[in-house]
Amino acid sequence: MTTTPNTTIGAGATTHGAALPAPGGHTRLPRRALRVGPLSVVLRPLAIGVNLALLAALVVLFCLEIGLGDYPMSIPEVLAVLAGGGTRAQQFIVHDLRLPRALTALLIGVALAIAGALTQSVSRNPLASPDILGITAGASAAAVALLVLGGGGAFVGALAMLGLPLAALAGALATGAAIYLLSWRRGVEGYRLILVGIGINAMLVAVTGWVMVSGDINDVSRAQVWLNGSVASANWSAVWPLAVAVAVLGAIALAGTFTLGVLRLGDENAASLGIRLQAAQGAMLLVAVVLAAVATAAAGPVGFVALAAPQIAVRLTRASGPPVVASALTGAVLVVGADLIARTVLPVELPVGIVTSALGGPFLLYLLVRNNRKVTA
Repeated sequence: MTTTPNTTIGAGATTHGAALPAPGGHTRLPRRALRVGPLSVVLRPLAIGVNLALLAALVVLFCLEIGLGDYPMSIPEVLAVLAGGGTRAQQFIVHDLRLPRALTALLIGVALAIAGALTQSVSRNPLASPDILGITAGASAAAVALLVLGGGGAFVGALAMLGLPLAALAGALATGAAIYLLSWRRGVEGYRLILVGIGINAMLVAVTGWVMVSGDINDVSRAQVWLNGSVASANWSAVWPLAVAVAVLGAIALAGTFTLGVLRLGDENAASLGIRLQAAQGAMLLVAVVLAAVATAAAGPVGFVALAAPQIAVRLTRASGPPVVASALTGAVLVVGADLIARTVLPVELPVGIVTSALGGPFLLYLLVRNNRKVTA
């Protein structure tokens, strides 16, 4: 379901579910549209069905993520414990051991997917995502520098708990600002943004490698675990800040759905419809950068989710651009499912970032080949 203002752009034309002008000056709503005061609510059955299917799949995977382990529980037992029932042992296993990890995986998937949907909408390019543009690399470089160069022993442990999120956020914001300024030329164009981002990403990966080589072996080993993107050490103290950030920023992204739809029409069309182009682009990119930063700070870089989730959602819903809600649900399904595979299917438990990267690499190749065919067609 999409909510948009009643914005008319011409006789017989509509943009993203806007109201249509009818003869005599009256407003005629499109089919499957409802009016709620000054807003028109357009119902898209396919998108609603896909979102419900994704939500059902997420609930099943979430329960399996909690239930499978050394002390197995069925899905009904997990739901009973989450509702307040179950034995003391089950409540301890679920609430203290497994639920923080499952929630962290879910929230990271939502954050990265929304960040990818925003960057792809602003740049109008399916290859634009925080990990491709270097935003994740900026957060990782700052966090690794804090872990490896910040000190040793208990001091590093304290930094990891207190300063790591702020370091990751600062690194992501600095990287995002650098990419935006370097790609600016009387506006931000999608391919220029991607090329600048790829270059900065390579530089930051080199910086991270240099820090890892020059650091103390104990600090480097701790940072190496974090760089693989793992939710194994998730706890409630990390879940709550992540949940608040995702809720606030996700609401902002959802409120900007109409703006994103107009931005996909192109700079000239967006400006003609009254959108303050640079302010809108900057605001959406800022939300994407902060979402990617908080997700990276929570578990390390989890690759390719921000790239793949919005594009999968586009293909499922047949939308004109990455839908925010479907992208968020798809990202949550991908990360929770990948962590479930990493814990239970593989012979050795792996960090979730390794699994998502292994699955996302072929998808990136598919997007590159598909875009190349479009260009040469």
